[in-house]
Amino acid sequence: MKSQIPKAMHTLCSRPMLGFVLDLARGLNPAKTIAVLGYKHEEVRKLIPAGIKIILQKKLLGTGDAVKQALSQLKGFKGTCLVLYADNPLLKKETIKKLVKYHIDNKIDATLLTAVLEKPAGYGRILRDKYASISGIIEEKDADEVQKNIKEINTGIICFDAHKLSDALKRIRPDNRKREYYLTDAIGVIYKNKGIIDRVKIDDINEALGINSRAELAKAGAIMQARVNEKFMEEGVSIVNPASAFIGFDAKIGKDSVIYPFTVIEKGVKIGKRCSIGPFAHLREGTVIGNDCLIGNFLETVRSRFGSKTLLKHFSYIGDSVVGNSVNIGAGVVTANFDGKNKFLTAIKDKAFIGSDTVIVAPAQVGRGARTGAGSVITRNANIPDNAVVVGVPARILKQPSQPRRLGKLKARLNLRG
Repeated sequence: MKSQIPKAMHTLCSRPMLGFVLDLARGLNPAKTIAVLGYKHEEVRKLIPAGIKIILQKKLLGTGDAVKQALSQLKGFKGTCLVLYADNPLLKKETIKKLVKYHIDNKIDATLLTAVLEKPAGYGRILRDKYASISGIIEEKDADEVQKNIKEINTGIICFDAHKLSDALKRIRPDNRKREYYLTDAIGVIYKNKGIIDRVKIDDINEALGINSRAELAKAGAIMQARVNEKFMEEGVSIVNPASAFIGFDAKIGKDSVIYPFTVIEKGVKIGKRCSIGPFAHLREGTVIGNDCLIGNFLETVRSRFGSKTLLKHFSYIGDSVVGNSVNIGAGVVTANFDGKNKFLTAIKDKAFIGSDTVIVAPAQVGRGARTGAGSVITRNANIPDNAVVVGVPARILKQPSQPRRLGKLKARLNLRG
C-alpha cells in the first residue's frame, strides 16, 4: 500500500476494511473467533471488538505461521477451521456459508474457494494431478511459465479439518522466494497424505478481490459503494445517480428521501424521511437531519442537528450547531465555530430566518422566529431574542429596542475534532 497505515485500517465507505471481515466472521456464529495481528498491532487491535481472541504474530513469517499461532488457542478442538483475511472485505456471508456447508456435509479435509479468470495475474494457481484432483497451490511469484497460464485461482479462503490443518502446518517449510511459511503449502501436504481436497467455485470474482494497492482499494471501494447504495434504494431511498453518491456504510437515511449527484454522506450521519440532499453536499460525522428537510448544493455540515422542515439550500457551512424546526438558512451562511483552539456551539431556534451571508460567531443563540438581515455578523456570546430582527456588522436589533442579552448557558466550549 506504500503507507504507514496498516492495510487492514484502510477504509471502504468510511469504514476500515477489517470491520467488514469481522462482521462476516461473527455472522457465521463460530464457536471461537481468533484475530492474528502483526504489523502495527497496537493500532489494529483497537478495531477488534470484545469476544474475539487476539493473537500476536511476533515475527512476520507468513500466513502458515500466522494460522499456526491461532491454532495454539484451539488445542483439542475437533471441527472446521475457516481462514479469512483482513484484505478481503467484499466477501458475502452467503458465499462463505455455502463454502462451509459444502465442506462439512461432504466431510472434506480442505475446501478451497476458487475462481476462474482469463487474466489471473497476482493470484496463486490451483494445481491438479492427472486425475484432475487438486494437488496443491503455487503462488505466482514461485510459478513457472506453464503454471502461470493456469486460469483457476485460489482466492485465499479455505476451510480445513482442524486436525488435518494442524498436522499439515507442522510439515510445511519456507522453501520459496520470500522464505515464508505459506498456508497454501498445507494443501500439498494434505494431498500427499491422501487427504480429501475439493473446491467451491465463487460466482462473483469481485467478492474475492484482495487489496494490495491503492488502485485495488479504489476498485473495492467502488464495488462496496454500489452495494451500500443499492441497499438504500431497496429500503425506499431515491439516489439520482448512484455512481456519484458517496454514502458511509453505517449512515441512516429515511424513506422517500432523495440523494442528488456528487453528495458525500459520511459515517454516522442520520437523515430523516422525505428529505432532499444535494447536489454537491458534504454531510460530515455528527450530522443529524430531521424529516422533510432540504439540504441543498455546495454546503457542508458537521456535528450539527437540524429539526424537521428546515431549509438550507445554498453555499453554507454549519458546524457544531443545533438548528430547530422550520428554520430557513439563506445562501452563504457560516457558523464560525472555531477560534483557533476550541469549537463552540450555535443554537438557532424554531422558525428563525437567517439572511444570506450571515456569519454567526459561536457561541451564540438566535431566538425563535428571529430574523437576521443579509450580511449580518452575530458576535460572540450574543443571544438574539425571540422574534427580533437584527442587521449590520456587528448585528444590532432593528425591530426591538432592547439590546441583545449576553449568552449564558451556551458559553461552554465544545472540545470536538473536525
